Amino acid sequence: MIARLFVGVLAVIIMGCGGDSDPPATSSEKGGRPQDAIKIGFLGPLSGDNASSGTDLLNAATLAADEINEAGGVLGRQIELVPVDDACDPATATAAAEKMLGTGIVGVTGGYCSGAAIPASDVLHRHGIPYIVMATNPAVTERGLNTVFRNVGRDDRQGVFAAKFLAGPAEARKLAILHNDSTYAKGLAEHTRTANGDLELGMEIVFFDAIASGQPDYRAALRRVQQSGADTLYFTGYAAEAGIIVRQAKELGLAARLIGGDATNEPIVIKTAGPASEGYIVTTAPLPEFLPGATTFITAYTERFGTEPGPFSVYEYDAVKLLANAVTQAVSTDPKDVGEALRRTRSGGITGEVAFDAKGDRETIFHLTAIVRDGKFRPHKKLGASGTWVDAL
Repeated sequence: MIARLFVGVLAVIIMGCGGDSDPPATSSEKGGRPQDAIKIGFLGPLSGDNASSGTDLLNAATLAADEINEAGGVLGRQIELVPVDDACDPATATAAAEKMLGTGIVGVTGGYCSGAAIPASDVLHRHGIPYIVMATNPAVTERGLNTVFRNVGRDDRQGVFAAKFLAGPAEARKLAILHNDSTYAKGLAEHTRTANGDLELGMEIVFFDAIASGQPDYRAALRRVQQSGADTLYFTGYAAEAGIIVRQAKELGLAARLIGGDATNEPIVIKTAGPASEGYIVTTAPLPEFLPGATTFITAYTERFGTEPGPFSVYEYDAVKLLANAVTQAVSTDPKDVGEALRRTRSGGITGEVAFDAKGDRETIFHLTAIVRDGKFRPHKKLGASGTWVDAL
């Protein structure tokens, strides 16, 4: 379900002081006056085909910021979110990042689409501003930028997981791979194809092609998949497209099993596809409802925004709290100090312990599959400790 954008105006507590001049910053509060709000930027798609995903992330960020403020804030000051729309577009993301530079942010979270997060991170890095992203393309953290951090998994690792699942429990023998030519989708598609060859999994790739995003009809591409003789279709694009593809595949009588990447794990897929979504499988990080520690978060999110949280909401929620904790650990609002604190961080969150490696990737992350049953994504399969497939309960 597409969540209604809810951006609360966070209160800035102004502490009274004598005289007309502003007090100097203390040594324990470098980078701003004690009465100033501590600003955290948010970059994400608040318009376009991926607006529902961006809205979900912003809602989660808002919830985290409000909880921090209710608990007394950070360094005795309140948190204020500064949200800017990147539209999942490289040029828009670059302009959005530049717009943020003059706002006094200590860091930025968000970064849903890799194609937007990469150029935005270039802008922020030049000014030493840390950026915690949800984007999954390996290039996000492979450019030697010590200000970029990723709180989710990488597509090269997901590609290996996906290929193993496709060749294993999914029993794919003739595989079709369809993407939307975006940085994320094309990358995941290529990593999956490469893993099949490198690991000698034995699947025949009978179809590998792209669709154009934002179209109402993908029947032509699906007919080509049908003609290829594929028994399985792995789609690595975004949720808005996936819902249409799943519905139209059913209408065409496509016999291939439908499986999607981790940007197709959104409720909008089920809403768009309707009954045709039953049995649809995604490769994904654990969804909020799969995490034992997420019950309170899910309740608070649902009560606040009138809809259930989306798949990456908990990772964004943890990202805001990580950034706030880094400010506390640094005892500073200087972005460079905050970035250094993030590189040292080892903190528990809803999604488990978070620590970043030398590249900025999260050290511990794993993938599983989820399947649509009775109109909801349910846990399906994961790789057990012995390397065998087990139920992801």
